[in-house]
Amino acid sequence: MRKGKQSNPMGLFRNDQSPDHISVGSAPKKSSTSSRGRQRNFSSSTCKDFLRKFVDNELLTSSLEDWFSGHSEDCDFRKPAFDVPFDLTELQNFDYALEGVTFQQLVRMPNALYASTSDVFEATAYLALEDFLHAGIKGLWETFWGPDEAMPFSVACIHSTSSKFYPAEKAISSGKLDGVCATAVLLKNLKHSQGRWDHIVVLALLRPDIGMVSAQGDQEPSSAVLGEALFFALRVLLSRSLSRSSTVLRNSDCVYLLLVDSQFGGVVKVQGDLNKLDFDLNNVYDCAAEWIKKHAKISVSSIDRVWNKLGNANWGDIGTLQVLIALFHSMIQFYGAPKYSLDELATEHSSRLQSRRSERHLVDRQANGNGLFRFQQRSHSPEIVEVQEEAAVDLKPQETLKLEIGSVVLMDDAYSQKGFQINDILTDSDPPIYTSTPVEEPTKTYLLYVGSSPSHLEPAWEDMNSWYQVQRQTKVLTLMKQRGISSRYIPQMVSSGRVVHPGPCNKPNSSGSCGHPWCSTPILLTSPVGETISNLIRNGLFGVEEALRCCHDCLSALAAAASSGIRHGDIRPENVIRVNNGSRHPYFVLIGWGHAILEDRDRPVMNLFFSSTFALQEGKLCAASDAESLIYLLYFCCGGVCPELDSVESALQWRETSWSRRVIQQRLGDVSAVLKAFADYVDSLCGTPYPMDYDIWLKRLRRTINEDHGKEVDTSSS
Repeated sequence: MRKGKQSNPMGLFRNDQSPDHISVGSAPKKSSTSSRGRQRNFSSSTCKDFLRKFVDNELLTSSLEDWFSGHSEDCDFRKPAFDVPFDLTELQNFDYALEGVTFQQLVRMPNALYASTSDVFEATAYLALEDFLHAGIKGLWETFWGPDEAMPFSVACIHSTSSKFYPAEKAISSGKLDGVCATAVLLKNLKHSQGRWDHIVVLALLRPDIGMVSAQGDQEPSSAVLGEALFFALRVLLSRSLSRSSTVLRNSDCVYLLLVDSQFGGVVKVQGDLNKLDFDLNNVYDCAAEWIKKHAKISVSSIDRVWNKLGNANWGDIGTLQVLIALFHSMIQFYGAPKYSLDELATEHSSRLQSRRSERHLVDRQANGNGLFRFQQRSHSPEIVEVQEEAAVDLKPQETLKLEIGSVVLMDDAYSQKGFQINDILTDSDPPIYTSTPVEEPTKTYLLYVGSSPSHLEPAWEDMNSWYQVQRQTKVLTLMKQRGISSRYIPQMVSSGRVVHPGPCNKPNSSGSCGHPWCSTPILLTSPVGETISNLIRNGLFGVEEALRCCHDCLSALAAAASSGIRHGDIRPENVIRVNNGSRHPYFVLIGWGHAILEDRDRPVMNLFFSSTFALQEGKLCAASDAESLIYLLYFCCGGVCPELDSVESALQWRETSWSRRVIQQRLGDVSAVLKAFADYVDSLCGTPYPMDYDIWLKRLRRTINEDHGKEVDTSSS
């Protein structure tokens, strides 16, 4: 790695060069930009002339020297002079979202102590940096945007004497490595395959001794390193402001710079309105320095270790996470919002935590509320001590809102406030499901789900059951409506919103909380209302006809959802209700879609009694998994012997024995021949990739119900 810096790292831009040589592309016409772009108050020719003269990072650093030293004098030694671009909570949430994601850097970062020569070390370092950035953007793209589309980004080095972009390998083979000044992540463009400055997404500066900041306990890089970073940041922003692309223009006020050596790294974020830059062509460095001092917002992260001594990136540590989150925000700038949101992926941490605890046969899911140990922190000691259940300290600031029969809850759905009176408690599970009536429409009834109010605790401590039941189910039902899924056997979302609590509310924003126990508690209302199978069995009301209709109606719901690639993933007696709306033929509705499988990354609920074999073995659903769960539900509801299951192994053993000895088929055969045949069919598909033939079994079930019982099955909207 070079020990010194070139006085003019951007040597291409001499005063006698034409603007066409500047690799920010030809300027757009002087007409105003798109309404979606950023309005520019300076001419493109002025900006290009400014860029032509703005070529020496050391002159800019010199103009900023007093400012840098002034920052150092005014700053308490325990507090950095600049804000940090990412706080610890944001990094932790990002870490949760990337849990399980594989990043693979194949070219190891060399260790200076073991390098044979400085040239070999520098060449390998640039190769390793390129491979690191490629692995980072590839992993982020496939995680947040999905692997189906081609990645629209590439990585290349920038040469100071030609300002051309090409891979480090080409620079090494052509003997031009000494002229490499930076490494860039670029937005691919078919018209400009060699790269342009306005296509730079992120710029990385590989400089020696970045890690000395961390070793010496300093809070920020040296003024020389920061000055060079600010120089490149302003060049990128000016180049973007000349772009013809509205997407690039929208991002001409914010850029991320990465500062790395062979072990450590950090992030510099620069934001500012270029309209406030004085384009005095006779004094470009003082003008640039004045803009940085007065109009730019600069954030500098801590310098932390990125690579270990073997040259492998520490993907889960703060240093690497800072770099990755800077890449992530920059990718969003140029390509738009990701397909999978960060918060959604981060929330999966809690379900993975619960799965891990199930693997280890730890506390029962109902123990200690959410199944986790309670901890108590004492002010006089940093130690975290486990306490016993009877002395447990509940860290949740609020419990899930409990409603009493006859009470009225007021909901704000962003358009209006509506009151709902609680009529009954459908299930006494945690969290419970209520039946309710709108105060203004007393003839209607809805199922009402109440979530838990927002918490400042990490997701592992949140009440995930209520999150799946309310927020996730709201998302799934909304998605079904958008995809045109309509079936009388699937609940319809009536409304969703948040609880309006008594007294004043001073929450900081729409997604925050004012501290009141009910503030921002989410609510979901669905239709229709019915009685769960659990209650029917308890009251002796689940017979042969109910079993046939339940099988037909649930299978209809699964078929409708499967047509759009959605699987239920949580079939059990509490999630099936019988609806009796006054007609001669009650019907069943499959509720509880909060754990629905929308994408391959989603994981089903692990239920020892009702989960499919494939789900217990692989943590995923196959095409027949929901049907297999439906078979178990019918088996137990029709008098099947309930085994003692205390582990995944015992559940798998019971399934293998029951299917091989045809215990399940025989029991269902005692109810109806078609149920026995359906069980055999499902058994033949379990664990295979073959799709379910819903139509043929729905026809057979309808025919059996009509012939055996003389009652026609209503197939409208099925």
